[in-house]
Amino acid sequence: MKDRHYSLIDVFSIAVGVMLSSGLFVLPGIAYIKAGPAMIIGYVIATILVLPALFSLAELATAMPKSGGVYFFVERSVGPLAGTVTGLASWFAHIFKASFALVGIGAIITVFSDGVSEVTIRVIAVVCCLLLSGFNMVYSAGSGRLQNILVFVVLLILLIFVVVGAPAIDHNNYEPFEPQGHLSVLAVAGLVFVAFGGLGKIADIAGEVIEPSKNIPRGLFLAYGTVAVLYVVIVFTIVGDVPPEALAASPMLPLTVAAKALMGDNGGYLLAFGAFLAFLTAANAGILAASKTPVAMSQDGLLPAVFSAYHEKLKTPVVSIAITTVLMVLILLLFSVEDVVKMASTMIILLFFLVNLAVVIMRKSGIQNYRPTFRSPLCPYIQVVAMICYIILIAGMGSKPLALTQSFVLIAGVWYVGYVESRIDRESAFVYMVKGITDSHIGERAGLEDELRHIALERDGVAMDRFDHLIKEAEIIDIKEKIDFRELFHRLSEVLEKRFDVEADHLYEHFLQRERESSTVIHPGLAIPHVVIDDGENLFDIVLVRCIDGIVFDEIHQPVQICFALIGSPDQRNYHLKALMNVAHIVQEPDFVDDWLAANDIENLRDLVLLSGRRRDNTHKAAK
Repeated sequence: MKDRHYSLIDVFSIAVGVMLSSGLFVLPGIAYIKAGPAMIIGYVIATILVLPALFSLAELATAMPKSGGVYFFVERSVGPLAGTVTGLASWFAHIFKASFALVGIGAIITVFSDGVSEVTIRVIAVVCCLLLSGFNMVYSAGSGRLQNILVFVVLLILLIFVVVGAPAIDHNNYEPFEPQGHLSVLAVAGLVFVAFGGLGKIADIAGEVIEPSKNIPRGLFLAYGTVAVLYVVIVFTIVGDVPPEALAASPMLPLTVAAKALMGDNGGYLLAFGAFLAFLTAANAGILAASKTPVAMSQDGLLPAVFSAYHEKLKTPVVSIAITTVLMVLILLLFSVEDVVKMASTMIILLFFLVNLAVVIMRKSGIQNYRPTFRSPLCPYIQVVAMICYIILIAGMGSKPLALTQSFVLIAGVWYVGYVESRIDRESAFVYMVKGITDSHIGERAGLEDELRHIALERDGVAMDRFDHLIKEAEIIDIKEKIDFRELFHRLSEVLEKRFDVEADHLYEHFLQRERESSTVIHPGLAIPHVVIDDGENLFDIVLVRCIDGIVFDEIHQPVQICFALIGSPDQRNYHLKALMNVAHIVQEPDFVDDWLAANDIENLRDLVLLSGRRRDNTHKAAK
């Protein structure tokens, strides 16, 4: 079982720690110049449009809690081409977001000194980038927990600002409310998406979360709710507390400017300290996440093996960190702050688009072992609407983000055709869905079914017991036509003759005799023929039977479509009763009958039983 060590509070603090950075301490100033007080509406729109992606993330992460994040979800759902685009987009989203946070660290110096040039801010950002990258190379394991330690300090500082700032709001500062027109609000909404990139961080650590079925959705929604409220309340307070001319004159650290106006220099220093902590944790987490994404892609065959090379002594992905660092330095030196924000937001919007698409495909694919413990409401309607809105947002941010998106997808496509396609042979949910639409018989079982079964068992902490092992090795008979119980017993006897040293005729007589004693139809549509053979010791077996048109046992009961046949030696009478109870629990689960009848093949029938939520008895897990 994989080591899971992140609790609910860890999930919450990791997501919040990444989101409370430049999106709150720097972005409001840029947004104000772009839209004036109406930037508040831009923040509100962004928080609403993030919700479908949040629902989709929660669903995918509970169905596939695997470290690798959004890349893993999309690659398994949509296919390796989309996975290539997603992996590269995730990598660059982390790079741009971390670069944005590093610019914030450089901008903090303006609190203590006037007239600081943009070149100085960039140099400070580059130096911090090199220091943090070096730290990640030397001590990557510990750096990933840095934001957990500091996030509540940042939240406390922000709470102090709101408590002091809210009563001092001057409503005149909100006029004129929309000086740049409606389109400026749309542009701000697109920019603000960079602030919610931390939600994807939870997908990166999903495989290490304790009780992921509960803690992932709870942590995501708590983090989203906290940050969404803080964003809107703090932006509203900043605009109300700072005169328009002062806010426009200091766009780099608007929160610090507002704190200075309210609480004097000490207030400014307090918020600058909070900003520094937020920038530091976001930048560090961004570098760490950015370096892990190419490692996961390399291990999956989407990038060359060198990207997953680890230092022999340091045990860190030095090559990936080094390449990520070089890209970040180039971005810090060559692009303006606004361009970095636009690029980061564009990548995050693209990721959210693909996450929504992935959920729709997984739902429509009919893959039985896709078993999220959280299901997005109103799927696929809100996902489709969100995807349309995301395209509009990218277009609304201007020609650069639109050109970047088109170029990025094109380059990723070329990389896929030139490098990935010949190396990947995995069947995605999309292919499975197309097969289901074009042909009622799926054919070969998708490898994704087996992978999802393994993930679900690991997610739920299932330690397989004796009954599970019996099911894994059980014969399964899938009958299409209507038959009677005698034909069923003949088929069961022929199957069991091969597994026991007992003649088929003898077994057949046992089944008939048991049926004469009392009917083994225990529920409408369900029968459990069970017999005890006289010879042998420590013998027990199960045969699963599905008959779509039904097995006729008598004139009283309706035809049976579900049958669990049990056979054992006399010394297994106690386990015989336990197996009967297990079957009873399984068939009583919601939707079991519908899923049983809809299963595509015998392996899907097997998975239905293996993935049941019955209580396991591990006292005999080693027994046959």
